Amino acid sequence: MMDAPPLDTPPLDTSGDTPDDLAWTSLLALRDKPGQAPLPDLSAASPPVPAGCALTRLLAPVLAAPSAADGCMVLGRLAQTLDGRIATTSGSSQWIGGRGDILHTHRLRALCHAVVVGAGTVKHDNPRLTTRECCGPSPVRVVLDTDRRLGPDYGIFAGGPPTLLVCADDSGGGETHGAADVLRVPRAAIGGLDIQALLPLLAARGLTRIFVEGGGLTVSRFLAAGCLDRLHVTVAPVLLGSGIPAFTLPEAARIADGLRFEWGVHNLGDDVLFDIALHRARPAVCEARA
Repeated sequence: MMDAPPLDTPPLDTSGDTPDDLAWTSLLALRDKPGQAPLPDLSAASPPVPAGCALTRLLAPVLAAPSAADGCMVLGRLAQTLDGRIATTSGSSQWIGGRGDILHTHRLRALCHAVVVGAGTVKHDNPRLTTRECCGPSPVRVVLDTDRRLGPDYGIFAGGPPTLLVCADDSGGGETHGAADVLRVPRAAIGGLDIQALLPLLAARGLTRIFVEGGGLTVSRFLAAGCLDRLHVTVAPVLLGSGIPAFTLPEAARIADGLRFEWGVHNLGDDVLFDIALHRARPAVCEARA
């Protein structure tokens, strides 16, 4: 059984650090403590988390206890251009967001037990999905590859943090894929994998705080399945005019078929991040096709 990696990072000497540095150290100390809904007990950290800090307002909800029956708190994240593109038509996406967005992504990895990406992200980016830009542990890496089309030669399957390859239960192959373990789940009726069946399996492995990092199709499938508790969307001051859209959902005939929500707005350097509490809601057009 693959448990969430323990927090084994030594405490930082925070004397003279910025408020964000102090807040990050305290938030990280709460990573493996029991969460509370809707927010964790910020006083349980040492040093206590500064409640008024912008970083605290953004990241404290990530540490909330799961409220869904599957036992998971699931956060999706995308970085897009102003016109809603996450990559060029050829798949190039490095980097749409600036340094602030990259740091934010690594902090989300450090706070979560597992980071989830689709096969397309691995194919185009060959990512490591580790925490290199901040202090904190690297999460278990989960790759969704319905038909096991990815070869074992990608870096994510060669070693490093524990890795899971999730495929359809009727796909072939053995129970390992390079250095990764294989987890099988049913197919979804609308395509891809059954996300609602996957989450309890991850929770059973101790992976209850899930970060869905991309790409757009993977985040969209979690959204369509009603499996996102929160969504972070970073908008960068870039216009492409073409490329891969951030979200791919069934065609909506009316505005009412979409999903309207409230959001919080945060600055990430030159970028703007929208923090959206979804509470497992999904667009009406997805409800109709469930």
